[in-house]
Amino acid sequence: MDRRVLIIDDDESMLELLRAELAERQYDVRTQTSPEGALRLLAETDFSAVLSDIRMQGMSGVDLCREVVALREDTPFVVMTAFSSTEAAVAAIRAGAYDFVSKPIDADELALTLERAIRHRELRQEVRRLRNVVGAQPPFGDMIGRSAPMVRMYDVVSRVAATDATVLVSGESGTGKELVAKALHARSGRASGPFVAISCAAMPASLLESELFGHEKGAFTDARTARAGLLASAAGGTLFLDEIGEMPMEIQPKLLRALQERKARPVGGNTEVHFDVRIVAATNRDLEEEVEKRHFREDLYYRINVVHVRVPALREREEDVLLLAQSFLQACQAGTGRGERVVGITSAAAERLSAYSWPGNVRELHNCIERAVALAQFDHLHVDDLPERIRHYKAPRPGIEAVDPTTMVPLEEVERRYVLQVLEAMGGNKVSAARALGVDRRTLYRKLERWARAVPRGDSEAGGRHDSPRDAAAC
Repeated sequence: MDRRVLIIDDDESMLELLRAELAERQYDVRTQTSPEGALRLLAETDFSAVLSDIRMQGMSGVDLCREVVALREDTPFVVMTAFSSTEAAVAAIRAGAYDFVSKPIDADELALTLERAIRHRELRQEVRRLRNVVGAQPPFGDMIGRSAPMVRMYDVVSRVAATDATVLVSGESGTGKELVAKALHARSGRASGPFVAISCAAMPASLLESELFGHEKGAFTDARTARAGLLASAAGGTLFLDEIGEMPMEIQPKLLRALQERKARPVGGNTEVHFDVRIVAATNRDLEEEVEKRHFREDLYYRINVVHVRVPALREREEDVLLLAQSFLQACQAGTGRGERVVGITSAAAERLSAYSWPGNVRELHNCIERAVALAQFDHLHVDDLPERIRHYKAPRPGIEAVDPTTMVPLEEVERRYVLQVLEAMGGNKVSAARALGVDRRTLYRKLERWARAVPRGDSEAGGRHDSPRDAAAC
């Protein structure tokens, strides 16, 4: 955080006192005894914040505030006022001042006010920068994001797109897996062919089989005419199998055979039809775990998982939140019929958006911005326009039980206890526990197996569901 502060007061002793107090708190302080001199300095030098007395000779703090706001719109202006001058402080706020502090000045309170003011400035500048970025052509199709996880994903997509390799796209619900599939198609040699998508979730096996492979006339009661399946309809292009982890077990061996042979037999038909299509599948489930539970065929898993592309959750790419929010804001304006009336996001609202964990990922953020634009009363989105869960969100602080100094344990043991505590909180679900711990699931498995080998069976922590690493590893 840049901490360059300009202080203006015609009382030199007050200037020296404030300079000393703020310098101790790592602020880079410049001082001026006249408003006119301060304006000349501001015309040449950019400051993070301006602190000024409300009453000075020659020009009042209110008039100076108007001049500074006109000259340096992004520089927050803080006024110092006596308790008897609150009306003047209110006038300064109306003139564009960020805040005021009362005399006698409390150095800690002043430092906190300046820190908030500088943070406010940085957020305004970031929102403006992101607005300009969004105005440019998105860097990767309809996907928006410049964070390290997204850049790594772009690299994988770029390299595999030109091939005909089958791709499995994994990620939490709402992360944009279909956008990845469309980017793969658009950058492939099949871009001129069709992109056909089907959701495998909540579809009866018989209907899904007919949709994928087609059917002959009279194959079932409502089959009045023959119909080609999606494997044939997507010829020369890409077939996107969304939520493949939800595919009924009885369809999986038929799909496996079709992918191996590149032939599909319509329902009720006697002959197989050749198809030329690239397969991209997506899931929000851990298919390896589904295989272990025998909810998904292992041979089909390896057939579709030739190349794996993982879409990061929004909480893993926090720096993209405001970039996405600004993009959605611009996209939502046309849909609300409100023209260009809502043009930006206030720094306070931007701070709440950045702090939220976004369990619903990009889809939840889009919904939030769409709602806020619809309800906005001003030309910028304010905190009050955001949903209550975001306005009042407080980031959880992971805890660990206090350790008695007389029973200190090695760091490895502290880690073991905490991992088991998280696993307990997640009801024994290792996928959720790994996600909460911020580690890969295989890393968690290795730790649990190592601890299981190190601790004899029955040696346990009191009171936990997974009382030993062996029990935890067996979950």
